[in-house]
Amino acid sequence: GGSVKTGKMPEGEKTRQCKQEEERQQKQEEREGLIEFYSSYQELFQFFCSNTTIHGAIRLVCSKQNKMKTAFWSVLFFLTFGLMYWQFGILYREYFSYPVNLNLNLNSDRLTFPAVTLCTLNPYRYSAIRKKLDELDQITHQTLLDLYDYNMSLARTDWSMLSVQKRSSRSLLQHVQHHPLRRQKRDNLVNLPENSPSVDKNDWKIGFVLCNDNNEDCFHQAYSSGVDAVREWYSFHYINILAQMPGAKALDESDFENFIYSCRFNEATCDKANYTHFHHPLYGNCYTFNDNSSSLWTSSLPGINNGLSLVVRTEQNDFIPLLSTVTGARVMVHDQNEPAFMDDGGFNVRPGIETSISMRKEMTVRLGGSYSDCTEDGSDVPVQNLYSSRYTEQVCIRSCFQLNMVERCGCAYYFYPLPARAEYCDYTKHIAWGYCYYKLLAEFKADVLGCFHKCRKPCKMTEYQLSAGYSRWPSAVSEDWVFYVLSQQNKYNITSKRNGVAKVNIFFEEWNYKTNGESPAFTVVTLLSQLGNQWSLWFGSSVLSVMELAELILDFIAITFILALRWFRSWQQHSPPEPLPNSHNNTAFQGEAPGLRAPHRFTVEAVVTMLPSYNSLEPRGPSRDGEVGHE
Repeated sequence: GGSVKTGKMPEGEKTRQCKQEEERQQKQEEREGLIEFYSSYQELFQFFCSNTTIHGAIRLVCSKQNKMKTAFWSVLFFLTFGLMYWQFGILYREYFSYPVNLNLNLNSDRLTFPAVTLCTLNPYRYSAIRKKLDELDQITHQTLLDLYDYNMSLARTDWSMLSVQKRSSRSLLQHVQHHPLRRQKRDNLVNLPENSPSVDKNDWKIGFVLCNDNNEDCFHQAYSSGVDAVREWYSFHYINILAQMPGAKALDESDFENFIYSCRFNEATCDKANYTHFHHPLYGNCYTFNDNSSSLWTSSLPGINNGLSLVVRTEQNDFIPLLSTVTGARVMVHDQNEPAFMDDGGFNVRPGIETSISMRKEMTVRLGGSYSDCTEDGSDVPVQNLYSSRYTEQVCIRSCFQLNMVERCGCAYYFYPLPARAEYCDYTKHIAWGYCYYKLLAEFKADVLGCFHKCRKPCKMTEYQLSAGYSRWPSAVSEDWVFYVLSQQNKYNITSKRNGVAKVNIFFEEWNYKTNGESPAFTVVTLLSQLGNQWSLWFGSSVLSVMELAELILDFIAITFILALRWFRSWQQHSPPEPLPNSHNNTAFQGEAPGLRAPHRFTVEAVVTMLPSYNSLEPRGPSRDGEVGHE
């Protein structure tokens, strides 16, 4: 048996070995760590500038011995950043403005012929409605005599005899007296009593007075032209007469053969299956050709021989003299399933003239959504469609006015479709509807009603650009036999001769048609490309450089969090202990939950305890005193 001698290790040696063991343990932890943090913001920024691929950042580190150069590059670096993000802002603003490119395409294909509407320009045969208009005509004759000292050549009843006739409370004369046609001075608009003819006619403004229900507010609907004033005044009373006649449309006598003498399309004769009929209160009998969607006409070639050719009657021997002041016919070209607004897009055909109308088709396709405020089918427009047709801007605008008319005036305007549970305006039932109508019309034209903002353009629409040429028809050497044949075949009365007929040719000018389309001018791909161009311009770097910048921001946040956590733990360790609760509460703690205060201490310390030791997160290298410190 031997014995082992043991000696006591000096205290200094033991301390040195402990430090070495701690250093080896710390190095081992650093080698095995997954995440590396920096001990200060300066170290983080220095590492970033030394290793990033962003141009110019290395200058902030290399020139740190020269403070002036460091300041210069710092200002230049951040100024470049500011300019780049300013450019970014411009790009984002342009992207979110949703610009579009206009694309023009020429298409060559078989063209669908448009719908063509032709009207007689006479609402009713005067002989059929004369009894209904007789009283209004006599009042108008007397008004013309008073204002202009003009006696109409038509048969008249003596005004004195008319005024002494027995009339009911619903007499037209009583209503006309509420809306008299009178003249005013142009300068001060002062009414002239008794329509004195001694005033110079050049100083007159002709119009009629409209008042509200109580006659408290009146205004003068004035016109600079006496012809316009008389016709508008006559039309106002004419509408009231029609509104009082439930069977007014029954007076209409549609006679296609008596109005259309000849109809040919593509050298083929038209028949009744090629047109539809409707009646307009002012433009009379209207016939729409090629409106049947089941069998539409198509044109394979342009030219006058490959279109629609019509010979129409324009004789005025039975027109309403005070309402139909224009001779000829009214023509409008429009797309299928669109109402023919003759007063907006139509034009007149002159008697004794051959009118040749060449067309060019043009389609417009707009981008919806964020790129424009167009509508696909009008379902998202806050205006009810009163027409039995597809949505158009004019359909919406007229429906908007009619709905406001019913809401404000309590009745509907006779020229527009009748809404549900409404009736047409008639001053025997709605005394002041004329006052309300003209007031509303002024607000409508000034867009006070908001109809022009509510009614948006359709995203897809078709238009026809028209150009017309005129020539005398029939010619002087051929008119005799042409009129004779018309009289034999169509029972045409040749007494009026040239003023009684007109010819219309409607055809495509060219086989091509233009399409105006829209495409996004600034897409997501374009935005990313422009952002990359700006980044490369100012820093000459790539997408990976952006990731480096993102990493810098994340490291900055992590260091801030760690330092704040260390400060909080240090503050908690040096804070004074909390006072114990009183005896009563202490008894409660001991009796009900002896370890109740432990969770409070655990909540504060557990956050730090569960995190990895900050020594393992610190970078390799000595601290200020040359030793690797830890807590």
